[in-house]
Amino acid sequence: MDHRLKKERQFSYIFKKGKRANCSLFTLFSVPSKFQCYKIGYSISKKVGKANKRNKLKRRLKEIVRLEKLPKPFFNYVLMARPGAAELSFEELKKEIVSLFKK
Repeated sequence: MDHRLKKERQFSYIFKKGKRANCSLFTLFSVPSKFQCYKIGYSISKKVGKANKRNKLKRRLKEIVRLEKLPKPFFNYVLMARPGAAELSFEELKKEIVSLFKK
């Protein structure tokens, strides 16, 4: 099952209508969905770093979400990274993301 948000209108809908949870380096937007499976999108701006840093961060975030099974069904999410997030180690990232999803 593919759990990715791909379309720009899906992202903009979640940014407008979604509830927001913040931590120091990430913001999580969530909105209820009528479908059982969750969908998640990752928003990482160019302020975070060059393409290789952004891609590495995105791969790490996807792996954390996959391993920890954090998202709840019947929800769609957008995880937005702030500058400085790429400098964290994998374990620090994991701790931040787990605490963010618990909010």
